[in-house]
Amino acid sequence: MSTSISDTSFASKVVVVTGAGRGLGRSHAIEFARRGARVVVNDLGGAVDGTGSGTTAQTVVDEIRKFGGEAYANTDSVTTPEGAAAIIHTAVKNCGRVDILVNNAGILRDKTFTNVTIENFKEVLDVHLMGSVLVTKAAWPIMRENNWGRVVFTSSGSGIFGHFGQSNYASAKMGLIGLMNVLALEGASKGIKVNTLAPGAITRMTESLHDTSRRGRPEQVSPAVLYLCSEQAPQGVILQAADGRFSRIRLDVGEAVDLGPDVTFEDLLSIRHKLGLD
Repeated sequence: MSTSISDTSFASKVVVVTGAGRGLGRSHAIEFARRGARVVVNDLGGAVDGTGSGTTAQTVVDEIRKFGGEAYANTDSVTTPEGAAAIIHTAVKNCGRVDILVNNAGILRDKTFTNVTIENFKEVLDVHLMGSVLVTKAAWPIMRENNWGRVVFTSSGSGIFGHFGQSNYASAKMGLIGLMNVLALEGASKGIKVNTLAPGAITRMTESLHDTSRRGRPEQVSPAVLYLCSEQAPQGVILQAADGRFSRIRLDVGEAVDLGPDVTFEDLLSIRHKLGLD
Protein backbone atom coordinates (compact mmCIF):
# COMPACT_ATOMS: atom_id res chain seq x y z
CA MET A 1 0.00 0.00 0.00
CA SER A 2 1.33 3.41 -0.94
CA THR A 3 1.83 5.79 1.98
CA SER A 4 1.14 9.07 0.27
CA ILE A 5 -1.89 10.91 -1.06
CA SER A 6 -2.09 9.38 -4.54
CA ASP A 7 -5.19 11.06 -5.94
CA THR A 8 -8.21 13.09 -4.89
CA SER A 9 -11.05 10.74 -5.81
CA PHE A 10 -12.50 11.03 -2.29
CA ALA A 11 -11.18 14.51 -1.51
CA SER A 12 -14.57 16.04 -0.76
CA LYS A 13 -15.75 13.15 1.42
CA VAL A 14 -15.90 12.64 5.16
CA VAL A 15 -15.55 8.96 6.07
CA VAL A 16 -16.21 7.11 9.32
CA VAL A 17 -14.73 3.63 9.72
CA THR A 18 -15.58 1.65 12.85
CA GLY A 19 -13.20 -1.00 14.13
CA ALA A 20 -10.41 0.73 12.24
CA GLY A 21 -7.51 0.24 14.65
CA ARG A 22 -6.23 -2.91 12.97
CA GLY A 23 -6.79 -5.28 10.08
CA LEU A 24 -9.47 -4.49 7.53
CA GLY A 25 -10.65 -1.28 9.17
CA ARG A 26 -7.15 0.13 9.34
CA SER A 27 -6.59 -0.72 5.69
CA HIS A 28 -9.89 0.93 4.68
CA ALA A 29 -9.14 4.08 6.68
CA ILE A 30 -5.64 4.48 5.24
CA GLU A 31 -6.82 3.89 1.69
CA PHE A 32 -9.58 6.49 1.98
CA ALA A 33 -7.14 9.00 3.48
CA ARG A 34 -4.57 8.24 0.79
CA ARG A 35 -7.22 9.31 -1.73
CA GLY A 36 -7.92 12.59 0.01
CA ALA A 37 -10.82 11.77 2.33
CA ARG A 38 -11.05 13.11 5.86
CA VAL A 39 -11.35 10.03 8.06
CA VAL A 40 -12.67 9.27 11.54
CA VAL A 41 -10.84 6.22 12.85
CA ASN A 42 -12.98 4.50 15.47
CA ASP A 43 -11.66 1.68 17.64
CA LEU A 44 -11.82 0.71 21.30
CA GLY A 45 -8.36 -0.80 21.00
CA GLY A 46 -9.39 -3.98 22.77
CA ALA A 47 -8.70 -7.65 22.23
CA VAL A 48 -10.40 -9.88 19.65
CA ASP A 49 -13.05 -10.77 22.23
CA GLY A 50 -13.83 -7.08 22.76
CA THR A 51 -12.28 -6.78 26.21
CA GLY A 52 -9.83 -4.09 27.22
CA SER A 53 -8.90 -0.86 25.47
CA GLY A 54 -5.91 0.75 23.82
CA THR A 55 -4.58 3.46 21.53
CA THR A 56 -4.86 1.73 18.16
CA ALA A 57 -7.19 4.39 16.75
CA GLN A 58 -4.68 7.13 17.48
CA THR A 59 -1.88 5.00 16.04
CA VAL A 60 -3.72 4.76 12.72
CA VAL A 61 -4.48 8.48 12.81
CA ASP A 62 -0.77 9.16 13.31
CA GLU A 63 0.03 6.94 10.32
CA ILE A 64 -2.39 8.90 8.17
CA ARG A 65 -1.17 12.29 9.31
CA LYS A 66 2.41 11.23 8.67
CA PHE A 67 1.76 11.05 4.93
CA GLY A 68 -0.25 14.28 4.90
CA GLY A 69 -3.74 12.88 5.37
CA GLU A 70 -6.44 14.21 7.66
CA ALA A 71 -7.81 11.91 10.35
CA TYR A 72 -9.40 11.98 13.79
CA ALA A 73 -9.41 9.27 16.46
CA ASN A 74 -12.50 8.07 18.29
CA THR A 75 -12.63 5.39 20.98
CA ASP A 76 -16.37 5.20 21.69
CA SER A 77 -18.25 1.91 21.62
CA VAL A 78 -20.67 1.09 18.81
CA THR A 79 -22.84 -0.86 21.24
CA THR A 80 -24.66 2.07 22.87
CA PRO A 81 -26.74 4.88 21.35
CA GLU A 82 -24.52 7.38 23.16
CA GLY A 83 -21.33 5.83 21.80
CA ALA A 84 -22.71 5.67 18.26
CA ALA A 85 -23.79 9.30 18.43
CA ALA A 86 -20.34 10.29 19.69
CA ILE A 87 -18.65 8.51 16.79
CA ILE A 88 -20.69 10.47 14.25
CA HIS A 89 -20.31 13.67 16.28
CA THR A 90 -16.53 13.34 15.93
CA ALA A 91 -16.98 13.62 12.17
CA VAL A 92 -19.48 16.48 12.38
CA LYS A 93 -17.43 18.42 14.93
CA ASN A 94 -14.20 18.20 12.94
CA CYS A 95 -15.46 18.04 9.35
CA GLY A 96 -18.99 19.40 9.37
CA ARG A 97 -20.77 16.25 8.17
CA VAL A 98 -20.45 12.55 7.34
CA ASP A 99 -20.70 11.20 3.80
CA ILE A 100 -19.52 7.61 4.10
CA LEU A 101 -19.92 5.06 6.88
CA VAL A 102 -18.08 1.75 6.87
CA ASN A 103 -19.40 -0.51 9.65
CA ASN A 104 -16.47 -2.78 10.41
CA ALA A 105 -16.36 -3.20 14.21
CA GLY A 106 -16.52 -6.79 15.38
CA ILE A 107 -15.71 -9.34 18.08
CA LEU A 108 -15.77 -13.12 18.34
CA ARG A 109 -17.26 -15.46 20.92
CA ASP A 110 -16.90 -18.75 19.05
CA LYS A 111 -18.51 -21.83 20.60
CA THR A 112 -20.83 -24.52 19.36
CA PHE A 113 -24.53 -23.77 19.81
CA THR A 114 -24.59 -26.39 22.57
CA ASN A 115 -21.95 -24.54 24.56
CA VAL A 116 -22.45 -20.88 23.72
CA THR A 117 -24.10 -18.85 26.46
CA ILE A 118 -26.94 -16.45 25.77
CA GLU A 119 -24.69 -13.69 27.09
CA ASN A 120 -21.98 -14.56 24.55
CA PHE A 121 -24.56 -14.78 21.80
CA LYS A 122 -25.95 -11.36 22.64
CA GLU A 123 -22.50 -9.78 22.92
CA VAL A 124 -21.73 -10.68 19.31
CA LEU A 125 -25.12 -9.44 18.10
CA ASP A 126 -24.64 -6.20 20.03
CA VAL A 127 -21.38 -5.37 18.24
CA HIS A 128 -21.86 -6.70 14.72
CA LEU A 129 -25.58 -6.19 14.16
CA MET A 130 -26.85 -3.66 16.69
CA GLY A 131 -23.59 -1.71 16.56
CA SER A 132 -24.10 -1.27 12.82
CA VAL A 133 -27.73 -0.31 13.41
CA LEU A 134 -26.84 2.31 16.01
CA VAL A 135 -24.01 4.01 14.13
CA THR A 136 -25.96 3.98 10.86
CA LYS A 137 -29.00 5.39 12.69
CA ALA A 138 -26.84 8.27 13.95
CA ALA A 139 -25.46 9.01 10.47
CA TRP A 140 -28.68 8.47 8.51
CA PRO A 141 -30.37 11.88 9.11
CA ILE A 142 -27.20 13.69 7.99
CA MET A 143 -27.00 11.69 4.78
CA ARG A 144 -30.69 12.23 4.10
CA GLU A 145 -30.34 15.97 4.59
CA ASN A 146 -27.36 16.08 2.23
CA ASN A 147 -29.11 13.88 -0.38
CA TRP A 148 -25.99 11.75 -0.63
CA GLY A 149 -24.50 8.95 1.40
CA ARG A 150 -22.76 5.61 1.32
CA VAL A 151 -23.17 2.89 3.94
CA VAL A 152 -21.24 -0.38 3.93
CA PHE A 153 -22.00 -3.28 6.24
CA THR A 154 -19.41 -5.99 6.81
CA SER A 155 -20.77 -9.52 6.57
CA SER A 156 -18.77 -12.67 5.80
CA GLY A 157 -18.88 -16.03 4.13
CA SER A 158 -19.40 -17.50 7.60
CA GLY A 159 -22.54 -15.45 7.96
CA ILE A 160 -23.94 -16.30 4.56
CA PHE A 161 -22.96 -19.95 4.27
CA GLY A 162 -22.33 -20.90 7.89
CA HIS A 163 -19.24 -21.95 9.83
CA PHE A 164 -19.06 -24.52 12.62
CA GLY A 165 -19.08 -22.90 16.06
CA GLN A 166 -20.24 -19.48 14.88
CA SER A 167 -24.01 -19.45 15.35
CA ASN A 168 -23.87 -16.02 17.03
CA TYR A 169 -21.51 -14.51 14.46
CA ALA A 170 -23.42 -15.96 11.50
CA SER A 171 -26.75 -14.72 12.88
CA ALA A 172 -25.39 -11.20 13.17
CA LYS A 173 -23.75 -11.23 9.75
CA MET A 174 -26.84 -12.55 7.98
CA GLY A 175 -28.94 -10.00 9.82
CA LEU A 176 -26.85 -7.26 8.26
CA ILE A 177 -27.87 -8.44 4.80
CA GLY A 178 -31.54 -8.08 5.69
CA LEU A 179 -30.80 -4.61 7.07
CA MET A 180 -29.00 -3.68 3.86
CA ASN A 181 -31.93 -4.80 1.72
CA VAL A 182 -34.34 -2.52 3.57
CA LEU A 183 -32.05 0.52 3.86
CA ALA A 184 -31.16 0.29 0.16
CA LEU A 185 -34.86 0.73 -0.57
CA GLU A 186 -35.39 3.48 1.98
CA GLY A 187 -32.26 5.44 1.09
CA ALA A 188 -32.54 5.36 -2.70
CA SER A 189 -34.68 8.49 -3.04
CA LYS A 190 -32.17 10.45 -0.96
CA GLY A 191 -29.08 9.43 -2.89
CA ILE A 192 -27.97 6.98 -0.21
CA LYS A 193 -26.50 3.70 -1.43
CA VAL A 194 -26.23 0.80 0.97
CA ASN A 195 -24.17 -2.31 0.26
CA THR A 196 -22.49 -5.20 2.05
CA LEU A 197 -18.90 -6.40 1.95
CA ALA A 198 -18.12 -10.09 2.50
CA PRO A 199 -14.36 -10.06 3.09
CA GLY A 200 -12.02 -13.00 3.06
CA ALA A 201 -8.82 -11.43 4.35
CA ILE A 202 -6.99 -12.97 7.26
CA THR A 203 -6.96 -10.67 10.27
CA ARG A 204 -6.36 -11.35 13.94
CA MET A 205 -10.12 -11.97 14.30
CA THR A 206 -10.34 -14.56 11.53
CA GLU A 207 -6.90 -16.13 11.30
CA SER A 208 -8.05 -19.32 13.04
CA LEU A 209 -10.73 -19.86 10.36
CA HIS A 210 -8.57 -19.76 7.26
CA ASP A 211 -6.09 -21.93 5.43
CA THR A 212 -2.97 -19.88 6.01
CA SER A 213 -1.19 -21.41 3.01
CA ARG A 214 -2.78 -18.61 1.02
CA ARG A 215 -2.91 -15.60 3.27
CA GLY A 216 -5.26 -12.90 2.11
CA ARG A 217 -4.24 -9.40 3.10
CA PRO A 218 -6.62 -6.60 4.18
CA GLU A 219 -5.18 -4.40 1.44
CA GLN A 220 -6.62 -6.82 -1.12
CA VAL A 221 -10.12 -6.18 0.25
CA SER A 222 -10.13 -2.39 0.59
CA PRO A 223 -10.59 -1.73 -3.16
CA ALA A 224 -14.03 -3.33 -2.80
CA VAL A 225 -14.97 -0.91 -0.02
CA LEU A 226 -13.81 2.07 -2.06
CA TYR A 227 -15.91 0.89 -4.98
CA LEU A 228 -18.99 0.46 -2.78
CA CYS A 229 -18.50 4.03 -1.54
CA SER A 230 -17.72 5.65 -4.88
CA GLU A 231 -19.91 7.67 -7.23
CA GLN A 232 -20.24 4.48 -9.30
CA ALA A 233 -21.45 2.39 -6.35
CA PRO A 234 -24.24 -0.14 -6.91
CA GLN A 235 -27.24 -0.46 -4.63
CA GLY A 236 -28.09 -3.40 -2.38
CA VAL A 237 -25.18 -5.62 -3.44
CA ILE A 238 -23.18 -8.23 -1.52
CA LEU A 239 -19.60 -8.05 -2.79
CA GLN A 240 -17.17 -10.77 -1.77
CA ALA A 241 -13.48 -9.93 -1.75
CA ALA A 242 -10.62 -12.29 -0.91
CA ASP A 243 -7.02 -12.69 -2.03
CA GLY A 244 -7.49 -10.15 -4.82
CA ARG A 245 -10.53 -12.03 -6.15
CA PHE A 246 -13.98 -10.47 -6.28
CA SER A 247 -17.44 -11.90 -6.80
CA ARG A 248 -21.03 -10.88 -6.30
CA ILE A 249 -23.07 -13.05 -3.95
CA ARG A 250 -26.73 -13.38 -4.86
CA LEU A 251 -29.55 -14.79 -2.77
CA ASP A 252 -31.77 -16.25 -5.47
CA VAL A 253 -35.18 -17.89 -5.54
CA GLY A 254 -35.39 -21.11 -7.54
CA GLU A 255 -38.03 -21.96 -10.12
CA ALA A 256 -41.42 -22.64 -8.52
CA VAL A 257 -43.40 -25.83 -8.96
CA ASP A 258 -47.16 -25.22 -8.98
CA LEU A 259 -49.03 -27.91 -7.04
CA GLY A 260 -52.39 -26.17 -7.10
CA PRO A 261 -54.64 -24.80 -4.35
CA ASP A 262 -55.37 -28.20 -2.78
CA VAL A 263 -51.75 -29.20 -2.25
CA THR A 264 -50.97 -31.87 0.33
CA PHE A 265 -47.88 -32.95 2.19
CA GLU A 266 -47.69 -36.03 -0.06
CA ASP A 267 -47.74 -33.82 -3.17
CA LEU A 268 -44.78 -31.83 -1.93
CA LEU A 269 -42.95 -34.97 -0.91
CA SER A 270 -43.35 -36.40 -4.41
CA ILE A 271 -41.68 -33.43 -6.15
CA ARG A 272 -39.00 -32.59 -3.60
CA HIS A 273 -36.26 -33.56 -6.08
CA LYS A 274 -37.47 -30.88 -8.50
CA LEU A 275 -36.91 -28.29 -5.80
CA GLY A 276 -33.48 -29.66 -4.93
CA LEU A 277 -34.68 -30.79 -1.50
CA ASP A 278 -33.34 -34.35 -1.60
